[in-house]
Amino acid sequence: MRNGEDMRVRLADSTDSAAVDGLLDELGYPQDAAGTTATRIQAWRSDPFSAVYVAEAGGEVVGLVAVHVCPFFERTGAWGRIVALVVSDQARGQGVGGRLVAEAESFAVSRGCVRMEVTSADRREDAHEFYRRRGYLDQAGTSSRYLRELDGTDRRGDEFARRRMQV
Repeated sequence: MRNGEDMRVRLADSTDSAAVDGLLDELGYPQDAAGTTATRIQAWRSDPFSAVYVAEAGGEVVGLVAVHVCPFFERTGAWGRIVALVVSDQARGQGVGGRLVAEAESFAVSRGCVRMEVTSADRREDAHEFYRRRGYLDQAGTSSRYLRELDGTDRRGDEFARRRMQV
């Protein structure tokens, strides 16, 4: 595959879970419980404000992007957030990431978003340059990000996803 040739981008489905697990591992998020990724993919598919797309080349999943739409509270409109973006090592530099970001942006625009957001760990300098080339502005130094773990195990999120699918 050269420059995105012979590649298609499509919505992920639960049969992609093993490939998605491998990609998430490359991103630094190893998955430890069989079936939880498939459950999350299904939950995202049933949420009209979320989507997971995969890039497929030569019959293999080589990248993914997860995007979520959030309404502004302080004004009219919404913004899209790239929750995860990863391209396999062997497919980097071939246009896969750009196609996935374009798909995420298209999804967001179709749901009324006027802005996109993505966070990236400080150590991922190549990713920062990738986003800058696409017109994303570095907001470091203008705002801060704070996190707090909530009580319970990280499995609660997977249980939440299962309950959402049953509704």
